Amino acid sequence: MLIVGLTGGIGSGKSTIAGVFQVLGATIYSSDERAKQLYFVPKIKQQVETIFGKEAYLDNEVLNKKYIAEKIFSNARLLNQINELIHAEVKKDFEIFIKQHAKAKYIIKESALLIEANILPSLHKLVVVTAPIALRKGRTMKRDNLSEQEFEKRISQQLPDEEKIKKADWVLHNSEEDLLIPQIIKIHQALMR
Repeated sequence: MLIVGLTGGIGSGKSTIAGVFQVLGATIYSSDERAKQLYFVPKIKQQVETIFGKEAYLDNEVLNKKYIAEKIFSNARLLNQINELIHAEVKKDFEIFIKQHAKAKYIIKESALLIEANILPSLHKLVVVTAPIALRKGRTMKRDNLSEQEFEKRISQQLPDEEKIKKADWVLHNSEEDLLIPQIIKIHQALMR
């Protein structure tokens, strides 16, 4: 079984692309989605509250994302603390996921921070999604209801596309000019060999 990383900067279209791979039959592990769920595991919730206080949660089922984002994107120490906690838990969760899907030809591990979180050594292949900054900014600001300044803070925490591309086995160009599906099918076919 191959473990294939799927990464790209904020607003590049990773989740949409993961959905296409899934339609083609790939097994998908969304690190970001699982992380959102793990925040509510009692022992993790307790640690998050130790870092950020009770304000980190709006209630027992809703994370106060705006509050946490304001804290972590203006305080590198807090960002590192929460990343260490959540990345460690996602890593354990992914190991269980691999065992549950042992018969899969390949698993796609989708994550915005695969390279930044030093997950590359555990992958067999890497797919990097790129998109023009203006397009990414528009998508993200609309999707997450962010100001331009909030978008800039978030993008500054991620490696530039040029750095990610250096580590990629494949690069998917998700602009409005490039046909995306044929690019994905080509990668899928290579992984199924």
